[in-house]
Amino acid sequence: MATQPIELILARQFGDTLSQAFFLVDPQGNLLYYNEKAEMILGVRFGETGAMSQEEWSKMFLPKDVEGKLLTAEDLPLVQTLRNHKPAHGSFYINSATGESHLINVTSIPVEGRPKRFLGAIALFWNSVQ
Repeated sequence: MATQPIELILARQFGDTLSQAFFLVDPQGNLLYYNEKAEMILGVRFGETGAMSQEEWSKMFLPKDVEGKLLTAEDLPLVQTLRNHKPAHGSFYINSATGESHLINVTSIPVEGRPKRFLGAIALFWNSVQ
């Protein structure tokens, strides 16, 4: 694994301290880390999945809209943040690795380093009341 910028290392450490589900990706959308709270929603430990490409993680949990239509990667807030370098928010269903369906709210934010350079994005998510 290539050495990561210090900002991404610190972001991962920050994610470990949160009681909120946390998902960290690099500028290409490659999954770098998700925390224990995310593991509970996703139904699989990060140690089992490890790093994944954007294509892998955007398909792994079968994101669907409220009508049950599969969402494309471009429909996901985290991918929108990667594309636009701006925060994004959305609600949709995912299937966990254990087969449970969860309606989640997701807010994603860009991660920038100094001097101003785009380093990736963070998604915070939580189960929505159904």
